[in-house]
Amino acid sequence: MSIDNKSIETIRFLSVDAVNKANSGHPGLPMGAATMAYVLFKEHMRFNPADPNWLDRDRFILSAGHGSMLQYSLLHLFGYDLSLDEIKNFRQLGSKTPGHPEYGYTPGVEMTTGPLGQGIAASVGFAMAEARLAAELNTEDHQLIDHYTYVLVGDGDLMEGVSYEACALAGHLKLNKLIVLFDSNEITIDGRTDLARSEDIQQRFQSIDWHTIYVEDGNDYQAIDQAITEAKASDKPTLIELKTIIGYGSINKADQSSAHGAPLGTEEARLTKQAFDWDPEREFYIPEDVADHYAAIVKQKQADYDDWMKRFEALDNKASILERMKAEPKDGLLEALLSVPSEDKATRAHGQTMMNTLYPYAPYIFGGSADLAGSNLTTIKDVDFFSSDNRAGANVHFGIREFAMACIVNGMTLHGGFRGHGATFLSFADYMKPAIRLAAIMKVPSVFIFTHDSIGVGEDGPTHQPIEQALMLRSIPGLHVYRPADSGETALAFYQAFSGDKPASILLTRQKLPELSLDMSEGLRGGYIAYETGDGPELIIMASGSELYLAKEAAKALEGEVAIRVVSMLSMEVFQEQSEDYKCQVLPPDIRKRFAIEAASRLSWDRYLGLDGESLTMDRYGESAPGQVLFDHFGFTTENVVQRIRRYMNK
Repeated sequence: MSIDNKSIETIRFLSVDAVNKANSGHPGLPMGAATMAYVLFKEHMRFNPADPNWLDRDRFILSAGHGSMLQYSLLHLFGYDLSLDEIKNFRQLGSKTPGHPEYGYTPGVEMTTGPLGQGIAASVGFAMAEARLAAELNTEDHQLIDHYTYVLVGDGDLMEGVSYEACALAGHLKLNKLIVLFDSNEITIDGRTDLARSEDIQQRFQSIDWHTIYVEDGNDYQAIDQAITEAKASDKPTLIELKTIIGYGSINKADQSSAHGAPLGTEEARLTKQAFDWDPEREFYIPEDVADHYAAIVKQKQADYDDWMKRFEALDNKASILERMKAEPKDGLLEALLSVPSEDKATRAHGQTMMNTLYPYAPYIFGGSADLAGSNLTTIKDVDFFSSDNRAGANVHFGIREFAMACIVNGMTLHGGFRGHGATFLSFADYMKPAIRLAAIMKVPSVFIFTHDSIGVGEDGPTHQPIEQALMLRSIPGLHVYRPADSGETALAFYQAFSGDKPASILLTRQKLPELSLDMSEGLRGGYIAYETGDGPELIIMASGSELYLAKEAAKALEGEVAIRVVSMLSMEVFQEQSEDYKCQVLPPDIRKRFAIEAASRLSWDRYLGLDGESLTMDRYGESAPGQVLFDHFGFTTENVVQRIRRYMNK
């Protein structure tokens, strides 16, 4: 057995043994894809396990994340900080080898994958970030940025619609440093893929302007090597379809759906090892010559890394490049945002001002709108759009691809050096939820901007009037959701979203709102006292966004009748992160008379209202009519709020 074949079998059987020991996992993909992964890592991938965050490393994304043991085996064998004990602890509590790859837990894992389609979709963002960073940092004398994004996908990834959305954009943008290895084994959990699919994948990708290559045997080392070499020479993104056998080598489970998501079992593993002339009695076995072979490969790659570092260290501007890669704003950003002139405007219009004020302080922002730039107002003026002809642009036309946009935004942010952002109407946030959730799981600070945030959308009717979407976003752990009421609050929202360390959503209005002239000294705490009448509150009115004006006007109208505290909930999530002492100062527990106003679901407010609270909210869908007509129709008027509060206080 050649040393290459022996090294490939080591990958296979580390994966088999780990899944067996855990009595849980997916051995089929690692067994079938081991050869292509080995060839990729040995012959083509540029990386340094001692510096897994090397700026110019190639990125590898296992979009088919259920095959995580393939990646863990590779990382261990190629010298990353992933011990054999961690391999043996696969899928166990606290291990670095969770069931699906998780960003931030395992050195060498570029993103959390598992929800099929999201890895390949995010890879488009990785490739866009590489291209823009190269345009920004490379010179004729120094090619500092020159790396590829490699993705391993399965049949399931390519069934997911988001893969087509994102790959269509990649083809349009000619992202030639994006190379996808398609583990084409034609098996899903329910059986063969022809149960539900009959299209020609090659033709599909050709139709969206990808270069395609077909490798008949996914275990043909030379053919795989040549295919990747050809892909790297293409001026288009490339799909390499490799015909493989799921559970390759298994005596009784190969080429069957049973190999997908269940351990081979002790006896089947023993029989399979025998068939490969592998010691059937040894588990987690790494032959000494195989370990030496992997170490020699890493040493060769270290030389490439050392050469790059030598060139980097010679640069006069290396310190500024390292600072640039942090993607942190320049000093003075908050002051600049807050100094924007106050005007009665829709908060989406304030958002446009904030984006353009933000860019000189945060040139690392990268993104745009899903074909709603004229409505979302997120385009940075006098800045180019990223395109196949202009890699330096910071604005992006995503097209009508909301889910793909959110995935791509995550990829941009994960790549490093950028903070991706994407925008659409709030009612379409549901299309993006899986990617927003993944951003929260990964704790990456992607920014999602949503305009047309309530029934104020008006004539477009209930399909476009969000009711439950703010609640949905607020339900995502780790996501900061902002709903500002005027220019000052919009400034705070943009500052925190684009400089913080968590993913964020900003919800903005279509309709014009009055400036409130609030004391926002505590605004960065998420919830704060915006207005008060009387000495010591008898009633707390809570509101966000467009309804904060109603709360303030109602308090003014009731002055002398009842002492009222108006609390702005710019961000419930930021408020929840404050100390208990501060939260009790804003919402004293002994003040049980509480009233919430928001043109959205009441459920967001129940934790603050308690058993005695009441609300004016939207717990039904809207209607088609001008926005102000709808606010009047559903009772979002000062007069109605005053009447409701009087009845409530007299109970």
